Amino acid sequence: MQVKAPTALPSANPAKHRAVLGQLSDMDLRLLQVFKAVVECGGMSAAELELNIGTSTVSRHIKDLEARLGLTLCRRGRAGFALTAEGQRVYDETLRLLASVRSFRDSIDDIHSRMGGQLAVAVFDKTASNPAARIGEAIAAFTAQAPDVQLQLHVGSINAIERGVIDGSYQVGIIPAHRSSQSLAYTDLFGETMLLYCGAGHPLFGASSPPADWHAVRGYQFAGLGYHSPNMELSHQARLQRAATGFDQESIATLILSGRFLGFLPDHYAEAFERQGRMQAVNPALFHYHCQFVSLMRRSPAPARAAQAFAQCLEDAHRPGR
Repeated sequence: MQVKAPTALPSANPAKHRAVLGQLSDMDLRLLQVFKAVVECGGMSAAELELNIGTSTVSRHIKDLEARLGLTLCRRGRAGFALTAEGQRVYDETLRLLASVRSFRDSIDDIHSRMGGQLAVAVFDKTASNPAARIGEAIAAFTAQAPDVQLQLHVGSINAIERGVIDGSYQVGIIPAHRSSQSLAYTDLFGETMLLYCGAGHPLFGASSPPADWHAVRGYQFAGLGYHSPNMELSHQARLQRAATGFDQESIATLILSGRFLGFLPDHYAEAFERQGRMQAVNPALFHYHCQFVSLMRRSPAPARAAQAFAQCLEDAHRPGR
């Protein structure tokens, strides 16, 4: 008599031990890019403009991604948009994956001995009005050298640019020097002067006797940047009490123009407000500091040829004697 082998019992949860994703497709990458945009824009409606597709389509893409991954990535409702814990992890992994994809494409371009693809450069805000910042010259030289590279120029806070270069979202950053990371390589570029300003209506605006020392300005409300920066370092050293917080130069200028706060701004940026009689430097011979701007790139993995070429164009544009 032939004995049949016992039939294997079906698993109580057959999906538990199999991979949710099989092969990663172009559509999966597209869905992840949509998810990244939704997270960074703070919701689906806001991402509509960024992605140039309708909110209903954005929502459908997110649902498709959730079904594909077998996870709930975000909550949306009257309380607004919020990532779940799983959604935050998927977002972090998405950043790494997309950075790796860009790095792979850059490497293929290197193999072909040509510069193509995209190059994402991030710059701290309000540098365009600085005559010492010859970033435009560097861009002109780079585009002549690498016409096939699609240049993407971003503006961000110091911390956001540092994080973006480290995680591969940006290939080159330009920020005020304020600390160093072993993960990044720095090159000096240009400088700018920061002056203390008050707006029309402030007690110090047009004052016949401006403050003669740091102690004399500590009694006035101060507006400062809300992240580690030369601005924050100086305000701590001078023991200025921050009564309002901005997260870019534009917000600090707006607070100063209210006439209620003192704040530091680049002299080249504040010049237009001074000409209009809306802002005034407070004893600039005393209340000032210098900012040195640097370019930064990730040390490892080695930057692609396009990033290295752009960094060299920046260095050449700011070489002494030019």
